[in-house]
Amino acid sequence: MRSDLMKIHLGKGLKVTRRGYVKYAAGLVVAAVVAVAGYAWTASREASYQPAMTGQAIALPKPKASGFMSVEEAVARRRSVRDYTREPLSLEEVSQLLWAVQGITDPASGKRAAPSAGMTYPLEIYLAVGEEGVKDLTRGVYNYISQKHSIIKTLDDDVRRPLQEAALRQSWVGEAPITIIIAAIYERTTARYGDRGLRYVYIEVGHAAENVFLQAVALNLGTVPIGAFNDDNVQKVLGLPEEAKPLYVMPVGRV
Repeated sequence: MRSDLMKIHLGKGLKVTRRGYVKYAAGLVVAAVVAVAGYAWTASREASYQPAMTGQAIALPKPKASGFMSVEEAVARRRSVRDYTREPLSLEEVSQLLWAVQGITDPASGKRAAPSAGMTYPLEIYLAVGEEGVKDLTRGVYNYISQKHSIIKTLDDDVRRPLQEAALRQSWVGEAPITIIIAAIYERTTARYGDRGLRYVYIEVGHAAENVFLQAVALNLGTVPIGAFNDDNVQKVLGLPEEAKPLYVMPVGRV
């Protein structure tokens, strides 16, 4: 009799336990999914915030092909700006600026944002980032890779002060959170056009610099094109290859 009662008791208890177990198991599954998702999100965030090492390629956010400001307004508001706040730029803003200067605008043909004689594309774009100059990007010098819309770190140092010295001590170069440097490898164009290619390179760098100007205005940023600098010193400070000659120095910051 006692054994039968125990069976009845255990049977009832087993039903309750199964129901509770099902709820408990379901709770564990939900918790596990949330935990895995949270870990993946955290891991991706941590991965994107890892300090860039020299030689490391960093994919930039996808640039936008439309904005809130018309071309006419950007042209009307364009001014040389030499005073900037200490607020860092976002990686999205840096991406947009680099795309404007030499980004690919037609993947099928490889054509870029600025016109180039015979599509020879002699320009090389470098980015000097100061300490805490850009959110989620460590200080240093980066080379922009148009074909992949990415940047490769070439130097680890904050070169703003030595770059300021090379730019005849113009203080805004040392104070801006970032500086875009436009260099040229003349042989890419002169190999096709001879000495006339030199003129084409100078024309092209003007196109590219104006793109930076207008994009900066559209992002509510300020910049100024600088041509007064010691070529050899700028090349040395940035660690540029021998064939890459600096033509423009453009500090950029918030206003």
